[in-house]
Amino acid sequence: MSWQSAPDPRPGDAHGCDAVETVILGRSRDVGGFDVRRVLPSARRRMVGPFIFLDQMGPAEFLVGNGIDVQPHPHIGLATVTYLLDGEITHRDSLGTEMKILPGEVNWMTAGRGIVHSERTAPEVKARGSRILGLQSWVALPKDQEETAPAFVHVGRGELPVIEGEGNSVRLVAGTFAGASAPVHTASAMVYADATMRAGARLPIDADHEERAVYVLSGRIEIAGETFESGGLLILKPGERVALTALADSRLMIIGGETMDGPRHIWWNFVSSRKERIDQAKADWKAGRFDTVPGDEKEFVPLPE
Repeated sequence: MSWQSAPDPRPGDAHGCDAVETVILGRSRDVGGFDVRRVLPSARRRMVGPFIFLDQMGPAEFLVGNGIDVQPHPHIGLATVTYLLDGEITHRDSLGTEMKILPGEVNWMTAGRGIVHSERTAPEVKARGSRILGLQSWVALPKDQEETAPAFVHVGRGELPVIEGEGNSVRLVAGTFAGASAPVHTASAMVYADATMRAGARLPIDADHEERAVYVLSGRIEIAGETFESGGLLILKPGERVALTALADSRLMIIGGETMDGPRHIWWNFVSSRKERIDQAKADWKAGRFDTVPGDEKEFVPLPE
């Protein structure tokens, strides 16, 4: 398809100044022996639509014998989405799932009332050395689905809609964007898209979703006369169409959706609309009441003190 033109507001006018509501720069964290850049949650913004957590993993290069070793740990009240741009991770969970996560695929794990999973670099991959680049996000579940049954869904790269034209290529990971719909069932209306832009390309983002943000993975873009470099999450003003212009070859992640049905508590790997539910999950993990991960039962991440 071709993109409809969307002229930027002129710098200095009311719309141009307000096109980007907030800019969040990532904070470095150590996860499983390598650094990630965390942009959500932030003191400046807790959520964007249902997205309550967003980490950029890498880019990192592992020497022979090294890799990711995130031991079994629990989740409640959310869905995790692991999306890779480079590398490979083996996912295992307490449902008995064992799945290689590869670039461009969707791995959507619904925790609901409780699930345990691990993410590791397979021994054969460690033996040859590897690289990793990707995003880990958490999507909060609506209140009436927080205690749903846990589930895991894998969608191959070739099953995802790709929207191309005028120097842009957008792979829709989940939700809806520019008239396309991804095959993964989501608990609420949302957008999660992987956009590649050639230098000089323009990409309009409609106001179809109540809350929207753009994470600049690489390159440099312009919005309403302002320039934004990689590593920032740009929270867009709601209710207005916004046009992005690539000042260099760029890669972006577009996230958002409808505003959640109330605030969420987040503690460690637990998300809930009710603080007492998180307290119960803490007690359950400490007492060993969560299910174990078949094939990865020997280790686990202890409850933080």
